[in-house]
Amino acid sequence: MVRLLGILKADSVNPDLQVQHGDYTDMFVSVLGKADPNLRFQIYDVTQFEYPDDLDDCDGYLITGSRHSVYEPIEWITRLGEFVVELNAAKKKLVGICFGHQLVAHVLGGETAKSTKGWGVGRHETILSDPSRPQWSSEFGLLSSHQDQVQSLPDQARIIAQSDFCPIAGMAIGEHIMTLQGHPEFTKAYARDLLGVRRELLGETLYQQGVDSLDEEVHQDRVALIITDFLAEAAADTAA
Repeated sequence: MVRLLGILKADSVNPDLQVQHGDYTDMFVSVLGKADPNLRFQIYDVTQFEYPDDLDDCDGYLITGSRHSVYEPIEWITRLGEFVVELNAAKKKLVGICFGHQLVAHVLGGETAKSTKGWGVGRHETILSDPSRPQWSSEFGLLSSHQDQVQSLPDQARIIAQSDFCPIAGMAIGEHIMTLQGHPEFTKAYARDLLGVRRELLGETLYQQGVDSLDEEVHQDRVALIITDFLAEAAADTAA
């Protein structure tokens, strides 16, 4: 069954890296389209206030990462937060990645703040476990690039992913929202080049740790399958 995923684009890849790696939306279309050939995509640039005319224009939505913090007083972030509240009220399928993960927590009653641990970069071993979906239980390597972390959950949320660096590395709300701090759309090549761009900002020690971590396996495709399985539940729920 063909499904339409609305990608809520909250940032763009550094122009110097786009020629080789594409934009964030290209990365999501690639990895999720490979996981589910029946998935189709509609891009909404929410930084330009692009939104669907109706929530049901898409079967589900995904919020990308962003260089911004969710608590910044920026008009498009405020509007996106309002849209998240609308999606939650309608119990519409929603996936949040990195900034998206943090925004969902922030606007639904949790707390997002800059972590005292500093930057999280490179590969992080993550444990995924959700009692509602025991088939998801696994450990996987996922690429990260963030300073902010979800510090506390919304009242109705549950933790579904954890790492040593990030205790709330993923959460779920009901059966309609799932979020992850890590980036299943990132390739190792992009992560390496992004580390290079941020080398001076990160400092040599953290930069090298991030680069060295890329020698370990990353389970991009496995996490993409979990996301597309989650989105496919929407069609099953609707059909029921």
